[in-house]
Amino acid sequence: MIVIGLTGSIGMGKSTVSAMFARLGVPVYDADAEVHRLQGRGGRLVAAIEAAFPGTAGPHGIDRAVLSKAVLGDKAALHRLERIVHPALVESRRLFLRRHRSRPLVVLDIPLLFEKRGWRAVDTVVVVSAPAWKQARRVLARPGMTAGKLEHIRSLQLPDHEKRARADFVIDNGGTIDRTRRAVRHLVTCLRASGVRYCRSCERSSSTPKPPA
Repeated sequence: MIVIGLTGSIGMGKSTVSAMFARLGVPVYDADAEVHRLQGRGGRLVAAIEAAFPGTAGPHGIDRAVLSKAVLGDKAALHRLERIVHPALVESRRLFLRRHRSRPLVVLDIPLLFEKRGWRAVDTVVVVSAPAWKQARRVLARPGMTAGKLEHIRSLQLPDHEKRARADFVIDNGGTIDRTRRAVRHLVTCLRASGVRYCRSCERSSSTPKPPA
C-alpha cells in the first residue's frame, strides 16, 4: 500500500483534487471532515473542547465560529485545542489505514501536512497549487472572509513555493478542471502501475527543460 499525503494551502483546491482521487477509487481520509465529525453533534471531543473553551458548544456540537474566535491569534489557546484534537485524529487515521490495508493506494488529505510533520507518516507527498491571485480570489469569495483573515491563515501555513519545493508531486490547479482531472488520473495510473520511485523520476525528467539541439 502506498500512502499519499495530500496537502495544499487554503484556496488551492485541495478538496477538489481529493474528490478526484476518491472518484478514481482511491480511499481518502479527510482530516477536516473527521474534525467536523468529532466536534459535531454527539462527537467524542465536544465535552473536552467545551471544558477547555467554555461557551463553544451548542445543540449541534461545537460552534466552529465561536471556537475560531477563541483561538484566533492566541498561540497558547491553539496549542491547547491541538492537544485535544490531535490524539483523536491520530487514532482515526490508524483505523482508516488498517481498514484499507489491502488497497494499493490511499490518500491522507491533511491541510497542515508539513506544518505538523505529518509528511513523516506518508510514502509520498502531493501538493495542490495555484497562482496566488487565484487563491486570493477563491478564498475572499467565501462568506465572512476578509483580506486580514486570509493573511492570518497564510501566516500559519508554509508558503506555497516551499510546499512545492518539498513535494514529490505537484498538481497544478490553476487552469481548467479538466486539466487538473487529467493530472490526477495520470498520477494515480502511474503510482498503481509503477510505484513512487519510478513516477517521481518520470515527473522530474518531464519537467526538466531539454538542452537546445
